[in-house]
Amino acid sequence: MTMPGAAEMWNERYAQPFTSYGTEPNDYLREVADRIPEGPVLCLAEGEGRNAVYLAGRGYSVTAVDLSPVGLANARDLAAQQRVEIETVAADITEFDMGEARWSGIVSIWGHLPSALRPGVHAACVRALRPGGVFVLEAYTPRHLDRPGVGGPPVADGMPTPEEFRRDLAGLRLERCREVDRDITEGAFHHGPSTTVQVLAVRPSEAPPQTLAGDGGQ
Repeated sequence: MTMPGAAEMWNERYAQPFTSYGTEPNDYLREVADRIPEGPVLCLAEGEGRNAVYLAGRGYSVTAVDLSPVGLANARDLAAQQRVEIETVAADITEFDMGEARWSGIVSIWGHLPSALRPGVHAACVRALRPGGVFVLEAYTPRHLDRPGVGGPPVADGMPTPEEFRRDLAGLRLERCREVDRDITEGAFHHGPSTTVQVLAVRPSEAPPQTLAGDGGQ
């Protein structure tokens, strides 16, 4: 379970629609979206739905999960504006049942969790991907704390590292697992030079999944 009061905090943040992170999809997701096979896509900690709506516009059947009912209401409004449909589920992603071999893609953009909770969520993502399915993630890393005031959690415990994904995503082929420095412009809360980890991982089509090492920075 995430921190008590987290839903209320996010509800308050999303009370002014789309000012926090904007309506455009994450740059990294846009870069790799064509790697996701046809089929259902799960967007974790999806907030106001900008990434889910983008993927729905590309023809995917998208389910957006987030703690905040206010954020998800905004997501439905954005989908209506863009003339697409998404499914929304108000839930804690640490408790949400992702299922087994259910999704063609799982997307986690800025879904920061305490370090004690991340391995369980990562393992659930591995189980929930179909053979050939793709996991896409971008998150701030601890080194980003050297760049105060431009986004991300206030403490390193909420930020994953590439090494963590190489350990936790056993069963997926890590095609990209790297730390990058880049400029981000996403509304009021993500704006400026940033240090992030970017992951692109594939569940091999053969069964059972094989454990393969990442390349460490392709």
